[in-house]
Amino acid sequence: LDQAVDAARRYVAAYNNADLSLDEIMEFENNFYVIVKEKSTGSGAFELLVDRYSGYVHPEPGPNMMWNTKYGHMGGFGGMMGGRWGGNYGNQPTGQLSVTVAQARQNAQAYLNSALPGVTLHEDTNAFYGYYTIDVEKDGKVLGMLSVNGYSGQVWYHTWHGNFIQEKELN
Repeated sequence: LDQAVDAARRYVAAYNNADLSLDEIMEFENNFYVIVKEKSTGSGAFELLVDRYSGYVHPEPGPNMMWNTKYGHMGGFGGMMGGRWGGNYGNQPTGQLSVTVAQARQNAQAYLNSALPGVTLHEDTNAFYGYYTIDVEKDGKVLGMLSVNGYSGQVWYHTWHGNFIQEKELN
């Protein structure tokens, strides 16, 4: 866990942006998951994965890359791919999220009720640029996570983590 934190810190330091800091790390069977936040806004900036065996750090796939309107590779200038597109690539919405936290949680629970009966949402909702990410639980224990698009309400379950092991707050 400590080695994964060190690797993620080095990755974030390469952004040369003092406003970015690690918020939490979760250890799963297949990888370590890291939330990076902006200190100035308290908003989630982006999500990272750290390979359990090589220590390789990379942006989390899925919503983090496709829906993140500021740091994601489809998010235009400043995105994870170096901001080469210089605009709102793919005509993604920007600005204030039109889906509220309450609506996102409602959509997420409706999805879980249909796809994974008995699975519920953790009480915390992490807001990122363009989407929300929420841990999901079964019998009070973390099972995984999902994301909800902040403009369309679409739900995307994270299938790549494997079983949850532990987590650590870093902020």
